[in-house]
Amino acid sequence: MTKYTCNVCNVFEYDEDEGNADTGIEAGTKPEDFPDDWECPICGADKSHLISNYEF
Repeated sequence: MTKYTCNVCNVFEYDEDEGNADTGIEAGTKPEDFPDDWECPICGADKSHLISNYEF
């Protein structure tokens, strides 16, 4: 699976294999499938700012 980084703060990382319990995201969930009101827990950016680490 893929890892993603918030391209606003460049601090928050999301790993599909692990999910993110702090924001209620289960393992295997792609960022485009996050709830529409999801926000980066570091900077508050929306899910459109999670960029695959392969795109950096």
